Amino acid sequence: MSNTTKQTNSSSSSIISDKLEALYELQNIDSQIDKIKILRGELPMEVADLEAEIAKLTERLSKYSDVEIELKQSLSNHNQTILDAKALIEKYDAQQSKVRNNREFNAINKEVEFQGLEIELANKKIKSLESETEDNAEKIKLLKAKIRERKKHLKYKKEQLSVIIQSTEKDESKLLTKKKKAAKSIDVKFTDIYESIRSSSKNGLAVVKVERNACGGCFSSITAQHFIDVKGRKKISFCENCGRILVPSDIDE
Repeated sequence: MSNTTKQTNSSSSSIISDKLEALYELQNIDSQIDKIKILRGELPMEVADLEAEIAKLTERLSKYSDVEIELKQSLSNHNQTILDAKALIEKYDAQQSKVRNNREFNAINKEVEFQGLEIELANKKIKSLESETEDNAEKIKLLKAKIRERKKHLKYKKEQLSVIIQSTEKDESKLLTKKKKAAKSIDVKFTDIYESIRSSSKNGLAVVKVERNACGGCFSSITAQHFIDVKGRKKISFCENCGRILVPSDIDE
């Protein structure tokens, strides 16, 4: 083999090795960021769920408030109907003393009876509306109490989350800056592959060491040739079982 060929192979191997080390470093940074997120636990999700629940409860409250306005308007209309009917009855009573024949007298009596029925019907509707208003008011009361309780719980969760964020935001900010810098040294196609594997991995591990001839992610055994390829760092190797990027166990050195 010529010196030129040896140098080319050596250069190619060095480039692959550098890429593997950069990917491994990126994984270490992401794993540290993941630990910070784990420290926050389910709090961000709990806060989001509470905010969504409060929004739905507030929407329901708005609908009940609209119903309350409609009920009050209906009550007002029926009360006005009663006032109008009573005013007409007084008017017809006054006219009865001035009638000139039985036909006029009977006509006025029918009008008085009709207005009396209007009052009776309006009173029945008012009674029903008052019952609906009480039921609606009780729903509003319960909803307001529930919203207050959920808002109080949300405030508590936000305070918890704020304390954790304040204690970790500096470290996270440094790690994110470090990650951005590390990602620049890696080809876009490899970072895309890396992020794709990470997103489909439950533990967020896309780059793992080969230890005891097994993948450090899924712990499946690898073939002897596969192990040699990983150890030699001559190409980017993937676990045939889980698809993670494999690096040799001595990569830290």
